[in-house]
Amino acid sequence: MLDRLETLEARYEKLNELLSDPEIINDNKKLREYSKEQSDLGDIVQAYREYKDVSSELDGAKAMLEEDLDSEMYEMTKSEISELNIKKEEIEEQMTILLLPKDPNDDKNVIMEVRGAAGGDEAALFAGDLYRMYSRYAESEGWKIDVMETNSTGVGGYKEIIFMINGKGAYSKLKYENGAHRVQRVPETESGGRIHTSTATVVVMPEAEEVEIDIHDKDIRVDTFTSSGPGGQSVNTTMSAVRLTHIPTGIVVSMQDEKSQIKNKEKAMKILRARIYDKFQQEAQAEYDQTRKSAVGTGDRSERIRTYNFPQNRVTDHRIGLTIQKLDQILEGKLSEVIDALLIEEQTKKIEQIGE
Repeated sequence: MLDRLETLEARYEKLNELLSDPEIINDNKKLREYSKEQSDLGDIVQAYREYKDVSSELDGAKAMLEEDLDSEMYEMTKSEISELNIKKEEIEEQMTILLLPKDPNDDKNVIMEVRGAAGGDEAALFAGDLYRMYSRYAESEGWKIDVMETNSTGVGGYKEIIFMINGKGAYSKLKYENGAHRVQRVPETESGGRIHTSTATVVVMPEAEEVEIDIHDKDIRVDTFTSSGPGGQSVNTTMSAVRLTHIPTGIVVSMQDEKSQIKNKEKAMKILRARIYDKFQQEAQAEYDQTRKSAVGTGDRSERIRTYNFPQNRVTDHRIGLTIQKLDQILEGKLSEVIDALLIEEQTKKIEQIGE
């Protein structure tokens, strides 16, 4: 491990030199590529340098014990060695995690799609609850939310809502939300007090950059039409709504939230690019899962991943068997406890796989 860390530190120093080179500075592609590589190496190099400092201090303290010390200084030095050993072990654990294979999408923005599934109006209301939960979590992380498309119901929920979350590391934390979410509660319209079960589905896709997905104009059919509101009635007379069809994959994206056709097309292209990229990722994940099951099941969109039980104020994540009696807090966006547990589970699985 130490040999690998030494190599990574040398590469980090080389990148510092390259990023100061006028030839690289004037080459946008290389500048972006080297800047990202340096950023990705930053945490592990910092941890390694801290590890070397602690190791040096530890060697110095051990050498002191060989000297002729009075009893008080001897005990102080032994105490210092004990503390430094603990710190060294902690850094070693941190470096082990930082050296694990990293998802190349982890630092990306995400496009999320939340849809009411089984349960009619109650499912749509639950989809609205999930959107608000993710919005509040994003705000607590300092991320920006941009609603891209909505299909609301008359009762205050969403048949579908598509939104983008902009922020470093957004995908690394929200990718675990892929799947079917189930709610158990008494609907407001239920006079008999019976608990109903409804579901909503969540799709999380990393934002795909143009350099990652090469979409040719000839492969896209563009249709324009007038925007429509609930019930299908036209809400304006201009052809501002846009439908994009990617002919090779059959993926279709419609967008009508903006009054401008250009803005609708820009938003639709972002979603289309993300869906095409996601399709390729899902196919690659399915192929990988044939030989080894994914760590926490983030690949299978039909999988029921979590249950929200209102009567018992309970949330259960079925992938890792985690149950928390804090439903009210979680719906307010306090998702960190669940997401951190999923992250630790995935890291543990990766460490186990390396040891096999």
